[in-house]
Amino acid sequence: MMEGQVVGALGEWRRPGAPLAAALADAVRAAVLDGRLRPGSALPAERRLAVALGVSRGTLTAALAALREDGWVRTRHGSASVLRLPPVAAGRIAPLTATGEAGTIDLRRAVPAAPQAAYQAAMARAAQRSGPLLALDGEPGPGLPELRELLAARYTAEGLPTLPGQILVTSGARAALTLLCARLRPRVAAVEVPTYVDALTTLRTGGTRPVGCRVTGSGWDPEQLHDAFRAAAGHIAYLTPDFHNPTGALMSPGTRRTVAELAARHQVTVIADETLRDLDLRDEPVPLPRIARALLIGSTSKTVWGGLRIGWLRAPAAMVDDLARHPLHGPLAPSPMQQLTAVELLADDDGLLARRRNTLRRQRDHLAALLDGDDRWRFALPAGGLTLWLRLTRERADAVTARAAAEGLHLSPGPVFAADATLAHYLRVPYTPPPETLDRVAAVLGAAVPAGARPGRARPDA
Repeated sequence: MMEGQVVGALGEWRRPGAPLAAALADAVRAAVLDGRLRPGSALPAERRLAVALGVSRGTLTAALAALREDGWVRTRHGSASVLRLPPVAAGRIAPLTATGEAGTIDLRRAVPAAPQAAYQAAMARAAQRSGPLLALDGEPGPGLPELRELLAARYTAEGLPTLPGQILVTSGARAALTLLCARLRPRVAAVEVPTYVDALTTLRTGGTRPVGCRVTGSGWDPEQLHDAFRAAAGHIAYLTPDFHNPTGALMSPGTRRTVAELAARHQVTVIADETLRDLDLRDEPVPLPRIARALLIGSTSKTVWGGLRIGWLRAPAAMVDDLARHPLHGPLAPSPMQQLTAVELLADDDGLLARRRNTLRRQRDHLAALLDGDDRWRFALPAGGLTLWLRLTRERADAVTARAAAEGLHLSPGPVFAADATLAHYLRVPYTPPPETLDRVAAVLGAAVPAGARPGRARPDA
């Protein structure tokens, strides 16, 4: 590798107030993680590289020593230093932007990083058996037969008999919702308050008016649920019954039955977003039955990686056939090679999911322990998902997020998740970062929220 390549890949790496060696080491880590510097590449000689970077050789040596100690660089006596991706980085749950390694901690999107080793192995296996696929025309259809078969088998194994013809593969959960809205053309949608930000955008962009129903860590408000379905009569409801985003609430069997009854009474088409269903962090996960007759949306975005643009819809076969012929389906369909990679990952994802659940459970409990016992906020410990939903007892969330951003921590305030711009005192805090980053998150939050009078406990009605 030439010196100019390294300089170009690192960009503006100096940070005000940060020691040069530490900032340089951080920049190299970031460049390796996002692909600007390739693992396995040999770095130029230290003297030439120091000159190109405009630093002393001592600064460069110190940066390389830190990288070597953490496993990012391997140096053999008499040969060049070679970049590596250490196992701890390859197995991370949080993306680089959420770990603080890039200088700030950005938690405005609750998303996981790719499981790099498993993902790369899946891509290699997919490439090895892509010959028959590459001999076809590559035009979008309802999905690769083997992916549809695999997804149908998963539903069937969970007690919901499903045929491959009931599965439509899309380029993510948002694509599935967009396609459904284009076909159903709803004027009104019953939605939870709070709800998934991008779903609100999708609905509003299509001219659909959201009608809200309150959800807390304790569950769905029954009275508001009835009112929302009555207002959405003849149209749709968009719900997240499993580890609701952002509260983490899990809809009870009784509420699921109530939703099905309301849908039948008011002729409402229920769209259930299940992208977080597999992130069950209970000690003994037991999937709850689905809402009867609901259209089901799934995705790999939360369990694998948002960059694997694979989503799907489970619906009646006739609807799947209609949607596959819709003009929007082609632009909203994933590439065949991504589908083949998804087959490799989903066919053997028990180990991957188990590891991710264990890590997320530890990180959830770590963050909860840091924030518990403080009267400045309260929260319910979620049974699954990726986030804590904090109710600030005195401060407005927009003021807290502004102060936190000034200290390098970016969070989303409650109103962005609300169809009616309420929830001014709520804050979403993902627990996807590693414990050492969560320590910093809690410290910045503590500084951003003025101290209260006396300690409290996390409350179940948050």
